[in-house]
Amino acid sequence: MPESKKSLNISEIKEIIPHRYPFLLVDKIIEVEFEPVIRAVGIKNVTVNEPFFQGHFPEYPIMPGVLVIEALAQTACVAGMLLDENKGKIPLFTGIDNLKIRRQVIPGDVLKLEIEFTAFRRGMGKANVRASVDDKTAVEGVIKFAMMDSKGK
Repeated sequence: MPESKKSLNISEIKEIIPHRYPFLLVDKIIEVEFEPVIRAVGIKNVTVNEPFFQGHFPEYPIMPGVLVIEALAQTACVAGMLLDENKGKIPLFTGIDNLKIRRQVIPGDVLKLEIEFTAFRRGMGKANVRASVDDKTAVEGVIKFAMMDSKGK
């Protein structure tokens, strides 16, 4: 297992995962642990300048729930991609279970993205996820993902 890290800045995140603007939805990782389980905490600063606010209720901007879920998946992706066995692979979102959207995310919110792997082997994983603002849950559930090699396997 890699050594646990206290934080990763945006430049380090971009070295790990393939996502780029406007779909890079994690600004920093403030915690990554690998023992006893893989878990990570990311941060997304939500600003009115996000491109999706131009079309998603411009008079009352709300961050689309699917993008909050994507931000959670990217946080899980960073943790998974830090494992040596996943270097050079492409992360794919494969499913969602028991997802609940509990509150709206709006400009000015600081989204805390928490993930904890419950299963991960042979390139397939599952993680409990929670996105919160001011310690109030915005989204929670389970995501599933796969690590695919660059040849599509």
